[in-house]
Amino acid sequence: MSHMKRRGFIVLIGGAAAWPLAARAQQPRAMPVIGFLHPGSFDAYRLRAFRQGLKDAGFVEGENVAIEYRWADNQADRLPELAAELVGRKVAVLVVTGAPTTLVAKAATRTIPVVFMVADDPVRMGVVASLARPGGNLTGFNVLAVELNAKRLELLHDLVPGATRLAVLVNPADAASADAILRDVEVAARAMAMQIRVLNATTLHEIDAAFAGLVHERPDALFVGTGPFLTDRRVQLAQLTARHGIPAIYMDRQFPEVGGLLSYGASLADGYRHIGTYAGRILKGAKPGDLPVMQSTKFELVINLNTARALGLTVPATLLTIADEVID
Repeated sequence: MSHMKRRGFIVLIGGAAAWPLAARAQQPRAMPVIGFLHPGSFDAYRLRAFRQGLKDAGFVEGENVAIEYRWADNQADRLPELAAELVGRKVAVLVVTGAPTTLVAKAATRTIPVVFMVADDPVRMGVVASLARPGGNLTGFNVLAVELNAKRLELLHDLVPGATRLAVLVNPADAASADAILRDVEVAARAMAMQIRVLNATTLHEIDAAFAGLVHERPDALFVGTGPFLTDRRVQLAQLTARHGIPAIYMDRQFPEVGGLLSYGASLADGYRHIGTYAGRILKGAKPGDLPVMQSTKFELVINLNTARALGLTVPATLLTIADEVID
């Protein structure tokens, strides 16, 4: 076979191989695509719960639905371009987490259904007309993380009754949540005669710097704010609080699971499951404006006894009795 002919043969095979793919792409029964936009970094825990919710609605990734993932890796300025990318792909549903991401999605599309999970009040945020009748192209789940701040501080005080100096760690990039947390905690702390020191962190280096600053101040306790960024940094936070010997309370059970002291809040897994189910219902034809925004009904108190012992704390029986889970 001459050199020329062999080249022709290879080209022909390449051309033939492309045919079935092209034909398959033109079939009308293409799989619907969900766009999944998250401000944090890849996390199997979130996806497991989300996929479970989708499955409850009859959809399995790779079988009858495709999912396009976009993670902003805690760089909030990347959210608009990532949202635009998914909108440009004409996804069937856009699933988003956190207030900043939800506002970006609302600005990016008026037609594509958006399913959100936020800790803030979505009516106050201006993304839905009401919880019962969202009205537009957005609906979702309100984790009620922010409303529980005073309760969280109470539980921390029960565990560390002598605490008078409180450090509060928030992520200022998530301004709505940070402001609400500080507002609530200031009021609650005043009632308990505690003084507050606010720590801001939007990067892992800023978390390290905040803790380095605490060496001189020695707070009696730490209140860790809510949001995807701080949840992503849970191992770092659990290690730093252990190293500095500071009792801390968090919003989600993922923290005590990696060595944090205690958490109180709505189950995030519950939230991801719900938005998965809503995404599935919309794929089946439900309109987001008709699906009421759901709110957490399930709150969990999780205590890590090993960590309490390491900090020299005795967990009062009253807390052990009401705890949903005690890690020992």
